[in-house]
Amino acid sequence: MTFLNHGSFGACPRGVFERYQEWQLKLERQPVLFLARRLEELLAEARAAVGAYVGADPEDLVFVPNATAGVNIAARALGLQPGDEVLSTDLEYGALDLTWERVCAEFGARYLRTPIRLPVTSHDEIVETLWSAVGPRTRVLFVSQHTSTTALTLPVAELCRRAREAGIRTVIDGAHVPGHIPLDLRALDADYYVGNCHKWLCAPKGAGFLYVRRELQGDIHPLVVSWGYEGDDPSFLSRHEKQGTRDPSAYLTVPAAIEWQDEHDWGSVRDRCHELARRARNELGLEAVAPDSRDFFGQMVTLRLPAGAPKDLQERLYDDHRIEIPISERGTDRFIRAS
Repeated sequence: MTFLNHGSFGACPRGVFERYQEWQLKLERQPVLFLARRLEELLAEARAAVGAYVGADPEDLVFVPNATAGVNIAARALGLQPGDEVLSTDLEYGALDLTWERVCAEFGARYLRTPIRLPVTSHDEIVETLWSAVGPRTRVLFVSQHTSTTALTLPVAELCRRAREAGIRTVIDGAHVPGHIPLDLRALDADYYVGNCHKWLCAPKGAGFLYVRRELQGDIHPLVVSWGYEGDDPSFLSRHEKQGTRDPSAYLTVPAAIEWQDEHDWGSVRDRCHELARRARNELGLEAVAPDSRDFFGQMVTLRLPAGAPKDLQERLYDDHRIEIPISERGTDRFIRAS
């Protein structure tokens, strides 16, 4: 098997996975002690590790199963009104396009996807293209820091800066960011940010986080209401950490994933993976979607397939050659992504 699709679901190292199973055993051996007496402290320790890693106060973070869950929570906290517009690009993850379309339909708002011409030539081009679509009814800006199918790093810091000046809320999809490219949430200054820990950080499946700017935390609520709402003024953390009986082992294992990468000099691994991505784009002879620069891609790369490529290429690569690699469509174009 030649596996070229780490970006979809990641991979969990054996030592990290064993730590995950240890947490599960502790939970099952004495669930009352674990869930009722110790969990709040354990989650605080795990959030502290994540906060240090992503450059955020741990009090501004909550764990979620994945980035999609985090965006669903944020989307319903925005107070959208009929006629409001949520502005995005046509490079976003398809499941989250569906999220925004559904949420906007519920509130009478509109979800607008601005076309980004490929290949891109500069970050300024992306910023100006998207900003040209901002109008008087633009309420929210939703973009990926690193896109899924096209594997592009977008200039979200500049977009967040402009949005803040214009009074527009920002929701940033960082599903592919933790462990992949540098992240400093304080410097980024987004209103809402979601990240996955199971992809490039190599934590177990079911571990992600949602960051919410401090002054906005009073208006954001989980999709499940449970014991976290006890009392007159339940906190942001309480509301999101107490959602009925569930296994928090994946969340508690994220610090072990961070430690594992630190112990194995993962910065150099990222460098080597980036160079492999560069070799792929340079040796395959296909059209790249961005300049050959770390400013635009990290450890995965997307290339445009020629018009005559077989429609069943992905299946043939897997069935005939045991190569696992995703192929996606964007309009009439098709792209292959290696990671």
